[in-house]
Amino acid sequence: MNWTQLPNIITSIRLILLIPLSYYLSAENYWMAIIIFFIAGFSDALDGFLAKRFNWVSRFGSILDPIADKALLVVTMAILTVNEKISLVLFLCVAIRDIYIIGGAYFYYKTIGPFNMQPSFVSKFNTFAQILMVTVMLISLGYMQIPAEIIDGLVVLVYLTVAVSTVHYTYVWGGKYINARRAKAEK
Repeated sequence: MNWTQLPNIITSIRLILLIPLSYYLSAENYWMAIIIFFIAGFSDALDGFLAKRFNWVSRFGSILDPIADKALLVVTMAILTVNEKISLVLFLCVAIRDIYIIGGAYFYYKTIGPFNMQPSFVSKFNTFAQILMVTVMLISLGYMQIPAEIIDGLVVLVYLTVAVSTVHYTYVWGGKYINARRAKAEK
């Protein structure tokens, strides 16, 4: 085995874990879902550590890793929405934000050209808030009851960070787009 591919293999396993995670979430077996969710989360930390520590970074991995992360969150939130544990409005806000950012990135790529997408601190905090909310919900559903006020507070935090990060991306990338169009027009 080529050790440089180990982070990509771990990321691929994280994607495969979506199958049993989906099954256990759909069956409302939240205890097993927690275990799989934590294994997936640990694999994310492990593949990131290995890639950075040993410089086993690849283009494939840089694309696959965020897809695996987003798939883990979207699948979990979608099934929790179907199970009526997360409101449809919250799920739609999160999904629409992601579609908006992906659509904006695609538009930028098609009209301006290639770019390096670096998640902003605001976006990373939004992702953290989503992961924290889902984790606390899963723990509350499958292990020990968490006070509703804590979960409600995390839901509000996700709404806020979704709104702030959407506005932030619009401002930052809208500005980059305008500057790139000007630079192209001046040539």
